[in-house]
Amino acid sequence: QVQPVESGGGLVQAGGSLRLSCAASGRTFSSYAMGWFRQAPGKEREFVAAVDWSGSLTYYADSVKGRFTISKDSAKNTVSLQMNRLKAEDAAVYYCNTAHSSGGSWYPAQDYWGQGTQVTVSS
Repeated sequence: QVQPVESGGGLVQAGGSLRLSCAASGRTFSSYAMGWFRQAPGKEREFVAAVDWSGSLTYYADSVKGRFTISKDSAKNTVSLQMNRLKAEDAAVYYCNTAHSSGGSWYPAQDYWGQGTQVTVSS
């Protein structure tokens, strides 16, 4: 199993940028697609972005397309999420995890979650 540790969250003004990082342990990290998910207060956890096992193909929720960029570095066992033009509705706890697609949607591939990293956007 991959054990993720997220970092990079913080307080940012609307329109600003943040870069989240996820350090994942596990010798088979390079074999997995990885994703970022987020959960806002009172809402269910939702998919944000995913990258395939090779790091070549990326997928985004419509709400972040064109603003967020996911990348994977298998040599360093890290996954990053560059977030630009942040909006108030992007505020949430962000989690990374292994991911898989089914029926055109993305889901976490394991039930183990890290502690997440808080993103707060001030308007």
